[in-house]
Amino acid sequence: MIKVFKFGGASIKDVAGVENVGNILQDYASEELVIVFSAMGKVTNMLEKVVEAYVQNSQETSVLLQEVKDFHSEILCTLFTKGHPVFNEVNNLFVEIEWVLEEDPNQEYAYDYDQIVSIGEFLSTRIMSAYLSEIGFGHTWLDARDLIRTDNSYRNAKVDWETTNSFIKNTVKAKHSITQGFIGCTSENFTSTLGREGSDFTAAILAYCLDAKEVVIWKDVPGMMNADPKHFEDAQLLNKVSFDEAIELAFYGAKVIHPKTIQPLKQKQISLQIKSFLNPKEQGSEIAEGLVTVPEIPSFIVKESQILISIADENLAFIVEVHMSQIFSILAKHRVSVNLMQNSAISFSICVDNDFHKIPQLIKDLKDFFTVSCDENLSLFTIRHYTNDSIQLFLQDKEIALEQKSSDTMQLLAR
Repeated sequence: MIKVFKFGGASIKDVAGVENVGNILQDYASEELVIVFSAMGKVTNMLEKVVEAYVQNSQETSVLLQEVKDFHSEILCTLFTKGHPVFNEVNNLFVEIEWVLEEDPNQEYAYDYDQIVSIGEFLSTRIMSAYLSEIGFGHTWLDARDLIRTDNSYRNAKVDWETTNSFIKNTVKAKHSITQGFIGCTSENFTSTLGREGSDFTAAILAYCLDAKEVVIWKDVPGMMNADPKHFEDAQLLNKVSFDEAIELAFYGAKVIHPKTIQPLKQKQISLQIKSFLNPKEQGSEIAEGLVTVPEIPSFIVKESQILISIADENLAFIVEVHMSQIFSILAKHRVSVNLMQNSAISFSICVDNDFHKIPQLIKDLKDFFTVSCDENLSLFTIRHYTNDSIQLFLQDKEIALEQKSSDTMQLLAR
């Protein structure tokens, strides 16, 4: 049965990483594989800066794009001899970006974002395809836009599952295929993206449509941790996690798994493995139906760059259903998701990601009907299966803006 592998940017951030991934894949050469790659290293972030400069008509645009070119050029010149066809393939992809930059920015930022940032995945898969061919790993390169059909909700496109299922079943035929994560295509043949960290979702979509045996996400951590090691020195490996618990953790912002990744796997009972590309022989974490979390310990999640928006009726009237309906209509209009909410008799507070492309206009629209105040530069801390000790760990040296607790989950909005 088919396995779907996904390698993130950290796994192919340099020449050593590319070679390491090649070694891992050769160990699985006897199996049927579909391999999904993200952009290399921090290329997505670099291309986002290009987009920002472009929409602001900044003279820095060409300088920032050159940094992306230089990053890939260094890897290319080390891996391949001069004159290899991959140099032209990569150059042609940069020409596509330059064509976009020659035009005036589109009125819809998200559209421009998808046309430019998506090139990062095409760059990585062209380079990886060329390298895998060099080391004798036979495969077919596939364009994700021929596999995944979406609507035109750019930057967070919704999958047309029926069409996508047909495309994937009719296209993925080789023993080994590689393709791009994060990317889809609209019915008008414009490139769309599935949301930040959407490459995990791509792997899940492919697994669902191909009835795969399992999905393996290769990370720079031993597996699914109970906390981000960058924030918590004592983070521990979760050896086994149920689908339901993984969905909860992803919903609250756990970065190891994209929130949309779990649902299609759960529907078809496809096991998800999270393994380390640094230590590929180690067991990692297994996420599947009916598992009990091992070990049973609290999990800690941090979401930074949060803003608390407090909304009240201009006449200090009670906040009732008609107000909430109006508020959520405005949130839906701007495609803003709520991470935490709390209401009192005369106010309604929401915590959301402080996306500067969406939040200023959201606040402006809310102020047309309500009195609005904002508290910025906050972080949202979530503890699953909290204990008194774990709460105290989070409370240390923090100014609490909002607190919410249920039987198994506690959330603190603080700075």
